[in-house]
Amino acid sequence: MRYDLTQVEAWIPEGSRVLDLGCGDGAFLDRLQQTRHVRGLGLELDPLNLIAATQLGVDIVQQDMDQGLDNFPDASFDVVILAHALQVLNRPDRVLRDMVRIGREAVVTFPNFGHWRCRLHLGLHGRMPVSEVLPYSWYDTPNIHFCTVRDFEALCGTLNIDIIDRDIVSGPAMQLFKHWFPNLFGSTAIFRIRACA
Repeated sequence: MRYDLTQVEAWIPEGSRVLDLGCGDGAFLDRLQQTRHVRGLGLELDPLNLIAATQLGVDIVQQDMDQGLDNFPDASFDVVILAHALQVLNRPDRVLRDMVRIGREAVVTFPNFGHWRCRLHLGLHGRMPVSEVLPYSWYDTPNIHFCTVRDFEALCGTLNIDIIDRDIVSGPAMQLFKHWFPNLFGSTAIFRIRACA
């Protein structure tokens, strides 16, 4: 399992109500139901992922986040998760607002485009990086909003969202530096947030 999902799992309270936005095939939500005994609901757009999640026994709704989440009442979930989907949204600011309205807390993970390898690749080659984590070329990528750790923190400030906790995924050699320079050494950012009181 991806490290970011391991950290997300650690932040999910036992027995909580969880909404997993862009849940894919439902495997992570299924895991949370087994390990954390959550009452979960997934949100997904792709029909093949809907079938896969249903086969796992995950409750799932077909819905496009970019069209809004008004069908979910305020504080109807304990935690709302958005894992590796922030960068593919048309209006990530709107989805973040909805997440902290719907859930008492939210957890967001995203690839950090400020990572030193992205910067180095762009600087040396003059082209957008392609990697195992980001395997797409600039013209066929689903990533439409490139975001860094600092960009996300600034957006949270603008949206009046509190950052409760943060973790950064980095390579083993860079673990020491990720705490001092998360925007430079973190390949994936993991944030736990909530609406300001």
